[in-house]
Amino acid sequence: MPLYEQLLEATAAIQARTALKPTVALILGSGLGSLAEEVRDATGIPYEEIPHFARSTVAGHAGRLLIGTLEGVPVVVMQGRFHFYEGYSPQIITFPVRVMHLLGAQTLIVTNAAGGVNPAYRPGDFMLIRDHINFPGLAGVNPLIGPNEDRLGERFPALAKAYDPQLRALARSVAARWPEMTLHEGIYTMVAGPSFETGAELKALRLLGTDAVGMSTVPEVIVARHAGMRVLGLSLITNTATGEESEEVNHAEVLTAAKTAQPLFVALVRGIISGIANLPA
Repeated sequence: MPLYEQLLEATAAIQARTALKPTVALILGSGLGSLAEEVRDATGIPYEEIPHFARSTVAGHAGRLLIGTLEGVPVVVMQGRFHFYEGYSPQIITFPVRVMHLLGAQTLIVTNAAGGVNPAYRPGDFMLIRDHINFPGLAGVNPLIGPNEDRLGERFPALAKAYDPQLRALARSVAARWPEMTLHEGIYTMVAGPSFETGAELKALRLLGTDAVGMSTVPEVIVARHAGMRVLGLSLITNTATGEESEEVNHAEVLTAAKTAQPLFVALVRGIISGIANLPA
């Protein structure tokens, strides 16, 4: 079945379960799924019940789609995402973004757990993504490779301003309400994973200007911008990753750090959602 017909089938299956038309889409990264509990009047749909959706196989990713309201704003929430390292193609990874756009979402808030390459970053800090470096993309792994579907977006989308400046300004103003919250702004680099980076690789990333490193987010941002969506990227720093650590990171440590930061994360995202309606078009 052609991609566009797959998207329509998935969209129709979701619309059969709810009449709500979301305006904002959220993707919740590793250990950050508790925000889904804040969604009101939610319709929850396991991924396996949506045609052509993949399955989340990673701890910390619940694997369901929620449609409801957050701060009075209609939202669609991915409680868990798909990753390249799970064996999925970039097209499969980003399929839900296209579905969420067809459901009505014009803004994407994408979150992740990331290692702090910048030595000033500490576990529990947050980082607004100002720009990214797409290592898999530089090696030819891009969700837009192949025939372009003009109904989804133009052949050569610009990414120079992929992360919306107005949304970033809103996030900074919201974060200022909590003195205990540290919000940086920097460069996110995507690597393929699933192995964590070597010390030499981290030092190389730092030389390239990387502030935080992770294994997701960039393909979703590319497809969202291909569709003309506004994008806000938010990383939770779960560990230091400067290449000079005496102990190696592990996924359990990432989930623990995410759990500790969840109250501030929920407050930050709820504040951003509340302010989106007041932004200029």
